[in-house]
Amino acid sequence: MKAEIIAAGTELITGQRIDTNSAWLASALAELGIACAYHTTIGDDMVEYVTALALASQRADLIVMTGGLGPTQDDITRDAIAAVAGRKLVLDEPSLVAICTLFASRRGTTTDPEKVVAELEKAFPDLVARNRIQATLPEGAEPLANRVGTAPGIWMGLGRATIACLPGVPSEMKIMYREQVVPRLSARGLAQQVTRIRKINMFGRGESEIEADALDLTARGRIPEVGITAHQATISFRVFSRGSTAEIADEIARPTVDTIYERFADLIIGEDEADLEEAVYDALSERSLTLACAESCTGGTIAHKITRVAGVSSVFLGGVVSYSNAAKQELLGVPEGLLAHFGAVSAEVAAAMAAGARLKFGAHVAVSTTGVAGPGGGTAEKPVGLVWLGLATPEGVKTKALRLGEEQPREIIQERAAKHALNWVRRWAKGYEK
Repeated sequence: MKAEIIAAGTELITGQRIDTNSAWLASALAELGIACAYHTTIGDDMVEYVTALALASQRADLIVMTGGLGPTQDDITRDAIAAVAGRKLVLDEPSLVAICTLFASRRGTTTDPEKVVAELEKAFPDLVARNRIQATLPEGAEPLANRVGTAPGIWMGLGRATIACLPGVPSEMKIMYREQVVPRLSARGLAQQVTRIRKINMFGRGESEIEADALDLTARGRIPEVGITAHQATISFRVFSRGSTAEIADEIARPTVDTIYERFADLIIGEDEADLEEAVYDALSERSLTLACAESCTGGTIAHKITRVAGVSSVFLGGVVSYSNAAKQELLGVPEGLLAHFGAVSAEVAAAMAAGARLKFGAHVAVSTTGVAGPGGGTAEKPVGLVWLGLATPEGVKTKALRLGEEQPREIIQERAAKHALNWVRRWAKGYEK
C-alpha cells in the first residue's frame, strides 16, 4: 500500500514554519505497515491544491492531508477536494452542533444540542457564519470528530485513494489521527502489519567506520532491515521489523539488536532520542560519581548539555567558563608560566584546567576544553579546529587532541568538542578507559 502525505500552508513553503506534521505522520503510518511513498508541500492556492490532490489520487492508495480546514478565506481544503471529486459542498449539521457546543462551553453558555446553534447565532452571528464553513463537507464525505478543536476532519474516497484530511495544528492532528484515522484503517484491513523501529545511538567513530563493521547488518533485502544515519557526529542504527503484532515484530528484531549491542558495546550511548548527556548521567549515577568541567573554547556547551538532563544535580557539581587567560589563572589555578610558555591551546593547559576544576569542585572526575573554534585565530601550528581535552580522575590527568577541521563552522567545532569531552567522561566511568 502506498501513502502520500500532503501538508498545506504558505507558511510551510516560505520557511516561516517547519513542517513537523509530515515527519510524524510518516513514522506513525510506518508503525501500521503503511509505506509513505510521497511527501508534498503546497501553498494556499487553489490551483496548487487541486493539482496536488489530483496527482495523489492517481498514484497513492491513501492520502493524509493536514491544514486548510479553518474558517478563513485561505482555508480551501474542502473546496479543493470537492473540485477534484466533482461533488458539491453540503452542510453537516452534527458537525455544526459540535463546533457551536465547543464555543458555548468556552463561554459558559448553554450546551444543549437542540438550542446551542440558534442561541450562539443570535448572540454571535458572525462567529457562527464563519464556523458554519468548517461544518461544510464534500457530498458523501464522512466527518472526523475533533474533540479538542473546532475543525472536523474529512474522510472519503478520492480517485483510487482514500483521503483523510486532518487539522494543521499538531496537537489536534495527532489526536484525530489516533482516534479517528487508525480505527478506520484497521476496520478496512488497510493496517495489517505493525512496524517497530529500534533506534540505537553511538558516538566515537565515523559513520563509514561503523558501517564497515556492520555490512552484514545493513545489507539490502535483509530482514529485519537495518539503516544507518548520522546527526551531529552521533551515529544511529535503525532496526525496522514488521509483524502482525508488536510482540512478533519485537521478537524478529531481537537477535539483530543483540548483535549490535555485542559488536558495538563501547560506542552505544542509548536509544531513541538519548544522546551523550543522558549516557554520561547514567554512567556516573551507576557508580555514584560526580563531575565538574572547565571550558574555554566551548563556552559552557558541556555544562548546558549535561544540565538538560533531569536529576543531574546528583552527579554534576558545576563548571567554569574560563575564556581568558586571566580567568584560567584566577578560577582554576593555571600557572601564568604555563600559559606563557605553551599557550592557552595546549595539552599542558588543558591538563591544568581539568585538575583545577576537579580540585575546585571536589569532583571525582573533571573534563576541560581549550582550542581554536574559529573562524579566525588559527596558525599553521594551531589551526582552526584544534581542540585539546583534559581529563582529571583519581588515577591522574590525561589529555588528547581533536582535529575537527579548519573548514567547519564555529558552532560545529564547539558542539563536537563538547560531545567528545562528554564521551571521554562516559568511557572512563564505564571502565572502557583507565
